[in-house]
Amino acid sequence: MNFRGVRQLLTAVLFGIAVVTIAAAPELAAASEIKYVVNGVPVTSYDIARRTAFLRLQRRRGNIKELATQEMIDQALRSVEIKRLRINISDKAVNQSYANFAKSNRLSAKQMDQILAQSGVTKRHFRNFIRAQMGWSQALGVKFRSTGGGLSEQDVVQRMLQDGGKKPTATEYMLQQVIFVVPSSERKSKLNRRKKEAQAMRNRFNGCDSTRKFAKGLIDVTVRDLGRVLAPELPPDWAKQIKESKAGDATDIRVTDRGVEFIGICRAREVSDDRVAQMVFRNEGTQNEKAEELSDKYMTELKAKARIVKR
Repeated sequence: MNFRGVRQLLTAVLFGIAVVTIAAAPELAAASEIKYVVNGVPVTSYDIARRTAFLRLQRRRGNIKELATQEMIDQALRSVEIKRLRINISDKAVNQSYANFAKSNRLSAKQMDQILAQSGVTKRHFRNFIRAQMGWSQALGVKFRSTGGGLSEQDVVQRMLQDGGKKPTATEYMLQQVIFVVPSSERKSKLNRRKKEAQAMRNRFNGCDSTRKFAKGLIDVTVRDLGRVLAPELPPDWAKQIKESKAGDATDIRVTDRGVEFIGICRAREVSDDRVAQMVFRNEGTQNEKAEELSDKYMTELKAKARIVKR
């Protein structure tokens, strides 16, 4: 499922939340116990109860508890794969999606919290669902590219002919990533100091040529040249800030699983070539019909290699 598909799914779910009248929360398990262990990730009775409530809210039919159990097993499999690919969906991105979906259904975040609590879904479960879907969307993108998926040159030519022979344009960025590394074991003691150091360097940033000079002598600071990145390829966590910045500027600092980071914009220009055409046309949905097929195939591969233990 691509990101557009995720948004459509969640919007539909929230529409259901907005219009359903909830008399009382579903009956919940008295205590949580581990039901399955999926590649080392536990799936508990509490998780399954939350997903059961979620499916009821969507008015799903059939054996709801069985469907909920399978969904939680699938989500655990996906979470392991997302972690393996080092895909990180920030709390900020999840919060923004949560707020946007509430707003699109004429709900405040507080009203949505209340509805999710009353229905037995809970805000936490729904946020975890959003995070998993966003991460899986990115994992599908990685899988799609690794298997050579994409528009052929013939496809691109055909689309350009339909659009009057004009190639689309996109902003091309040359980017530099600066990471003030903070080991997980030292986050409590060092994170605040590293944030101040990163902010000080970010304030001095005036172009990519001087970054390494500023970093020289600093401990555990990594400077990475990210090369040519087109706007549709920007990491979701950074895309908005990068697009709002000018060449020679840097994004705000941000805490990540690696430490404290910011992105320097070395150069930005409008380009139009065959690669841009392939990227833009693909993102417009030309291959959306293949997304579900790829997702199903990917999950089949993961399940074939998975260790799923029933308790």
